[in-house]
Amino acid sequence: MEFLRWLFDAQIHVGDQSLLVREVLGNAFGLASALGGMRRKVWAWPVGIIGNLLLFTVFMGAFFGSPNPVNMLGQAGRQLMFITVSVWGWYRWRQTRVTGGAHAQGTAVIPQWASGWERAGLITVMAAGTVGLTPVFRAMGSYEPVWSDAWIFTGSLLATYGMARGWVEFWLIWVAVDLVGVPLLWGAGYYATSLMYVFYGCFTLVGFFVWWRTRNRETQRTRVQTQFPDITVKVEASK
Repeated sequence: MEFLRWLFDAQIHVGDQSLLVREVLGNAFGLASALGGMRRKVWAWPVGIIGNLLLFTVFMGAFFGSPNPVNMLGQAGRQLMFITVSVWGWYRWRQTRVTGGAHAQGTAVIPQWASGWERAGLITVMAAGTVGLTPVFRAMGSYEPVWSDAWIFTGSLLATYGMARGWVEFWLIWVAVDLVGVPLLWGAGYYATSLMYVFYGCFTLVGFFVWWRTRNRETQRTRVQTQFPDITVKVEASK
C-alpha cells in the first residue's frame, strides 16, 4: 500500500512544471514494448500492458486526483483498448512461435505487407472511426480538439491490430498517430507524454524500415528455397 500511495503521489518537478512519475513510467514501459515489438519479441505485449495501466490512471486525471485535472477520454479509453487487443496479440504471437511460424530464432512473427484490400480497410476504418467517435468523445467531455482524440484512439487500435497481424504498415499508422498526438497532449499539459510522442515518431520510422528490411530478407529466402531446394536443405542441416 505504501508503494501504491507513493506511485500515485510522486512527481518530478521541472521548473514551474510537475510531471507525474506514473506518466514517466508508463511511457517508459511503452517504449520498452515498442522496442520489443521491433525485435518481434513476445514479451513486448505484457510489458506494454503494464504501461497501459499506468497511463490510464494518468489520463483520467480528475478521477484519480492528479494535479492535471484534464480528462483525456480518448487517451484513457485507448489504454483499455490496448490492454484488450494486447492480450489477443500476446496469444497470437505465442502461438506463432510455438507452431514454428517464424524462422528467426526467438522471434514470434514474420513481417508481411498488408494486401490492397486490407490497406483500403485500414484507411476506411481510420476515417470512419475518427468521424464517428468525435461526437461521442465530445459528449463525454473530452479535451478539444476532440477529433484529435478520436484520431489517436482509432489509429492506436488499428496499429495494435496491425502489429498483432505482423503487417509492416502498422508502423506508419503510429507515425500518423504521433503527428496529431504531440500538439494535442502538449496543449493539454501532458508534457512528458507529448515529448515521448516526438521520440516515438522517430522510433516508429526506424521500426518501419527494420520490418521492411526483414520482409525483403524473408522474400529472398523464400525465392532461394523455391529455386534451389536441395541447397537450402543442406544449409539448414549444417546449422
